Formats: sequence, C-alpha cells, structure tokens
Amino acid sequence: MVGLIVHSADIQDRDGAPAVFKTILRRWPWLRHIFADGGYAGPKLKGTLQKIAAFTLQIVKRTDKAKGFEVLPRRWVVESTFASLGKCRRLAKDWEKSVAPAEAGITIAHIRLLTRRLARYGYC
Repeated sequence: MVGLIVHSADIQDRDGAPAVFKTILRRWPWLRHIFADGGYAGPKLKGTLQKIAAFTLQIVKRTDKAKGFEVLPRRWVVESTFASLGKCRRLAKDWEKSVAPAEAGITIAHIRLLTRRLARYGYC
C-alpha cells in the first residue's frame, strides 16, 4: 500500500487526492508518476499536484473502440487490491465513528493480504 486516507463520503476522490499524495511524498519522496482512472482527469488536480511536487499524472482510459469488459493496464492492480480487501468481513460495513479505526482496519487487512502473498509466492 502506497498511501491511505479515509475521509467522509461527501468528498470526491479527486478532491481528496492531494492529501493522499502529500502522505505518499512523505513516505516515498522519489515517487513521481501517478496512474489514475478518468475520475481524476482535469486541470485542477494536475495543477495541485504540480504545486505539491513534480508529479506526473497519467490517466488510464478505455479506447472508444472497446465494447464490454476490457482489462486496462495498471488499473487492474487497484481493482484487484480492492477485491482482496473486500474479503475481510470487518471492512464490509462502516461501523467506525471516526476515521482512525477505519484506516487501521484497512492497514491490517492489507498486512494480511501481503503476508499471504509472501507465504504463497515469495514476493509481493
């Protein structure tokens, strides 16, 4: 997991992204290239990322020719992670009254996921 922030549901992902990128920058200062889906497109986010650091944002989109389901490069990594985290029953409902326990639950679920991958494949 590169970064994690839990916030209220009334904040768009695109508007919450700068806070995530700031935490990523503190932990991994050399990381500069971000892959995102079409929901993060727009000049406002790109401008904000340039103010934070010299991030480059690559939007991964479907082609206009695509019909039905199509696996998109880089995007499947996020969707696969969400599916794996969804197997943890604690994350199925929002029981928490603050964001700290929610972030802790996601972190614990991710640790579980990575230790199982290490045990099975020998790598993450």
